[in-house]
Order: sequence, then C-alpha cells, then structure tokens
Amino acid sequence: MKLSTYITLILLSVYSLSNAQQSKKQVNENSDLEQLEGYSQTYYYSSGFKERAENIARFLENAAVYFKNELAFTPKTTLYILAPQHWDQYAAFPVYGMPHNIDYYRLTIASEDNPFWKSFLPPLENLPNVLVERINNAYRRTDGNYSMQPFFDLLALHEMGHSYHEQAGLKMHRKWLSELFVNIMLHTYVAEMQPELLPALETFPEMVIGAGSSEYRYTSLADFEKNYDDAGKGMTAKNYGWYQSNLHHAAKQIYNAGGKTVIKKLWDALKKHQQTMTDEELIAMLKNEVHPSVADVYLKWNEID
Repeated sequence: MKLSTYITLILLSVYSLSNAQQSKKQVNENSDLEQLEGYSQTYYYSSGFKERAENIARFLENAAVYFKNELAFTPKTTLYILAPQHWDQYAAFPVYGMPHNIDYYRLTIASEDNPFWKSFLPPLENLPNVLVERINNAYRRTDGNYSMQPFFDLLALHEMGHSYHEQAGLKMHRKWLSELFVNIMLHTYVAEMQPELLPALETFPEMVIGAGSSEYRYTSLADFEKNYDDAGKGMTAKNYGWYQSNLHHAAKQIYNAGGKTVIKKLWDALKKHQQTMTDEELIAMLKNEVHPSVADVYLKWNEID
C-alpha cells in the first residue's frame, strides 16, 4: 500500500519527483538518527525510541524468517522510525504518522502517537457495545486514553510487503490486487505466528467498515483503479481508507478460507503470469491457480458494503 486510510492520497499530488530525490539524498546521511545493530534489515530511529524500534524490528525480522521459509525470498529494506522533528527530512509524505513505502527499499513509520492516528477513533457512544469492547481491548491504554499505535505498528509489514513483490519481480496486474496481496501477507503472518496481535489488526478495519459506505463517492474496484493515484478526482483519504479496510477484511476471510498456502500460491501465480490480462483472465487465474476466495474479492465486491 503506497497509501491507505492512514496514508492520504492527496499527498501523491503534493510531493514531486524532486522531493523524493531530495529525500533520498538526505536519508543517506543519517547524521541525526541512531541505528540498531545486529539485524538483517537496516533500522534507523530517532533518539529516545530505541525500545520501540527494537520491538518493530523484531516483528519484521520474525516475519522475514517466516516468509523466507514460505516464499524463498527476502527483500532488502531500510526502515525509518521517526519522531516529528525528523519526519520532514526523511519521510516522503508530510503528514506525520502515515506509514509508507518510499521507493520499495525505504519504509517510514512514526515513532510516537499523533493526532493523525487519533483522528480515526469515532465517538464511542455511537458504536455498538460489542465493538466498543473490542476497541477497548485493542487500543485502550492503561491510562484510559486510546491509541491506534498497535494497528499502525503492524503496517510496517504491510509496507515491507510491497518491497517483497517489487524486488522479487512479481507482476501485480491491478492496484487492488497489489494492496490485497500485502494485506494477505500481513494477516497470514500474524495469524500463523503471532495470533495475539489479531485484535489489533482486525478491529480497526471492522470499525471503518461498520460505519457503512453511503458517504463515499467511490465504492467500486473500477473506481479504485482509476482514482488510486489521483486525489483530484475526488478520492478522499477517508474514501481510500474504506477500500483499504475492506481489503484488510478480505485478507482475513481469504486466510480463514484457504489458510497459509494462499499467499504462496498467489506469489507463484503473480511471478508466473507476466502477461497483460483482462479482468476475466485475471479472475480465472486467481480462482483456478490460487483460491476461489481471492477471485471472490472481485466477483463479490458489491456485497462487501
């Protein structure tokens, strides 16, 4: 996911190629960040956040071991865990708190809680008691306040997933399939290896889905493809977030239906099929070579909302 609920599409039109080139020059210096030692990937962090950086690094390192066994591939990445004072210098997008994959090698996440994360928590009095209980269990801190950090921290693997498919040379065919792929990766790893994190992973998307889709201009996958990179056509951040939340939820359903083997089958299929495919050809391939539940994301999309 180059962007998600948490990664506002409007920023795609704000930051130009020159910004990205400038960012690349700056991050190579790393003069004001500290570096973790002893890990297979590279991790830089703002001073004062070593413990948090180590927690995220262990999560990604464990995931890399898991996917090395499953996919026989590991990308090379550099993750920046940044405090607000370092965000503008190293990140590719200006809103603090939005995790993103800069160029399929460099990943960026925030080191601390922030207003952007907090903006996603709706008034709890408007929610069903069952959902409120889940939100409390997943995101309520010991001081009684709420933080979406447990969810956003997991998105480091989502962003790393884009490095997997890009560096390995997979052909993703569609924007929605690219996002679904990394969500399946994330859900599969958590479900298989760290199921205690499932409440943090699942509650946020279901909170967004539960609000319905009536307020959104775009809800079809065709609209998603057409407007993915163009905020000027009306794809608001919240509208984009609705799509991503549905793709997160779809990844959960796919894993529940097909288990851990789905991601390997999808990997192999996307590695194999480098040709241009019509929608009909793509869906047939997903159904026959991967799992019917993956094809169903396209075939049954209108039933999602």
